[in-house]
Amino acid sequence: MIKIDIFRNGDGMVSGYHVSGHSGTADRGEDIICAGVSALVQSAFMGVREHLHRGMRFEQASGDFTVELNSRPDELTEAIFASMLLGLREIEKLSPEAVRISEFRG
Repeated sequence: MIKIDIFRNGDGMVSGYHVSGHSGTADRGEDIICAGVSALVQSAFMGVREHLHRGMRFEQASGDFTVELNSRPDELTEAIFASMLLGLREIEKLSPEAVRISEFRG
């Protein structure tokens, strides 16, 4: 199962996320669930870093990806992260046995 943890600040804005695991719905390289999740979380990361030029701490390994903003989230980072979350929720809705999203507010 792919577990996605979304971290929100006290204002409810996304400040980071952690994605771990594999969906197990197909062989490696043929798993469209993993590919979809990976494309969404990595595109959001690149958009915030390369387009908005926001500093972030990140760690990436096979089946594990963590992103955390260095600064306070704002309307622009929220737009990118909210778009990512819309796509992830659709994947979770279509494959609830393969994807679980949890949100934490701090």
